[in-house]
Amino acid sequence: MGAGKKTIFIVVFALIATAANIGAQDIVTRIYSGPFNIAVSVVAGTGVGFVVNFIFDKRYIFRFRARSAAHHTQAFALYGVMGLITTAIFWGVEFGFHYIFETKEMRYLGAVIGLALGYLTKYQLNKRYVFRSKTA
Repeated sequence: MGAGKKTIFIVVFALIATAANIGAQDIVTRIYSGPFNIAVSVVAGTGVGFVVNFIFDKRYIFRFRARSAAHHTQAFALYGVMGLITTAIFWGVEFGFHYIFETKEMRYLGAVIGLALGYLTKYQLNKRYVFRSKTA
């Protein structure tokens, strides 16, 4: 896959994962209004986004083929560790916007900005540490 085509795939998949994340957050806040509803919604959205992003990254961006179930599990675990770093970026921006502006719309804008920064970082981490080629 050429660099231009790969970039388009990365952007489109990041937009889909972002929509899945924000959509999950919105669903949770609509059906649950109890204690820590914002935190619960962000965790749910993060989980949905994580799974969607892993599938896209593994299959389409890096074309990863596990040698065994253990290799797949190792890649998934390492992907999760890299996700902790990028989740900190995403959550920091989203919760920062929530704290500063105190509106749902601005919180979601913070989420979009945080996710974009996180996805840029995550691509580089995944390329270097998770889905690296044998020659790397």
